[in-house]
Amino acid sequence: MIHHLSLGVRDLHASARFYDGALGALGWRRVFEDDEAIGYGVADDEDILCLKQRDDAAPPGAGFHLAFAAPTRAAVDAFHAGGLLAGGADNGRPGLREDYGPHYYASFLVDPDGHRIEAVAKGPATI
Repeated sequence: MIHHLSLGVRDLHASARFYDGALGALGWRRVFEDDEAIGYGVADDEDILCLKQRDDAAPPGAGFHLAFAAPTRAAVDAFHAGGLLAGGADNGRPGLREDYGPHYYASFLVDPDGHRIEAVAKGPATI
């Protein structure tokens, strides 16, 4: 349904470091880049998320966040740790969010531009 989503960022290189760290944990990578944009996804030239350099970029208002599917709870943990190491801010440590369902395991970050993002795994814990 959705082909891709673009986010305006004030510092493309700082944002790329953050998204490399956070999305790399989910199996995503840079699938294209130029001087004004970097696309993330799983296949070359098929971006799902695109960062675009914009000097006047601002995050959407309260209530907006972008959630990424994680294959495992360990990937949710790695997303959070990688994002923090790469300049993001904690907005909810990894853990169960039983208000959303008995197996809803998620973590939340704020990127360098103030965009709120989440990684979520919805399956039961594996042994």
